[in-house]
Amino acid sequence: MKLSVVIPMYNEESAVRDTADELVGALDGYLGPELDEYEIVFSNDGSTDSSAEIVGALAGRDRYRFVRLTGDAVNRGKGAAVRRGVLATDGDIVLFTDCDLAYGTAVIGDALDLFRKTGADAVIGSRAIHPKGYDGYTKIRRAASKIYLGTLARYAGFSLSDSQCGFKAFRGDLCRRIFSSCETDGWSFDFEVLMRAIKAGAKIEELPVTVLRHGNSRIRLVGDSLKMLRDVRRIKKTLAAEEKRRQA
Repeated sequence: MKLSVVIPMYNEESAVRDTADELVGALDGYLGPELDEYEIVFSNDGSTDSSAEIVGALAGRDRYRFVRLTGDAVNRGKGAAVRRGVLATDGDIVLFTDCDLAYGTAVIGDALDLFRKTGADAVIGSRAIHPKGYDGYTKIRRAASKIYLGTLARYAGFSLSDSQCGFKAFRGDLCRRIFSSCETDGWSFDFEVLMRAIKAGAKIEELPVTVLRHGNSRIRLVGDSLKMLRDVRRIKKTLAAEEKRRQA
């Protein structure tokens, strides 16, 4: 089995070398009877710092022989970066997580175990079901996150507890098929991915995760949640139109 790890990247020059080192070390440790190959795809989202140059210098060399760089010179958003990265993979399992490795690397092994034990099509990280999932968050941000994201999830039509968790993994063919149809470039891309996965009948398992590293969030909770609401409305209309065309 081959694992593809996609890392969206925007101005991460201070972290990207350490991230590559940590991922290579962790994934080398997972190699064995169940996992015989991996790749790490850094997907550049128009970084204006030296992130792309750093990864480009590492890619394909010595212990970084499984590291690759893809992306765009234009900043289009996290959804676009993840989509480009996913579509560049060929792994049997494809996962994506943030460049700061906020949830650590042990979670990768946990996800692979859950795929094996449950036969899932997707494994989705959830802070909401981990007893320490929101440690380090202020009480206001914790409450607001649960209220806003819970409301948006219900509007999107699913009951998953943490749609915006940055750690998600899918069976490779399903992942590439879903992302090839996705159009959302910004933060709301998770909703489109999950809505399309559910529509495709995917079996989704939630994996308890906790944030081990708190970076500087680029999300403005209230303003971006309102934009997400508009995006979810658009996605629902798109999916309904696609279904209508299929039935015509």
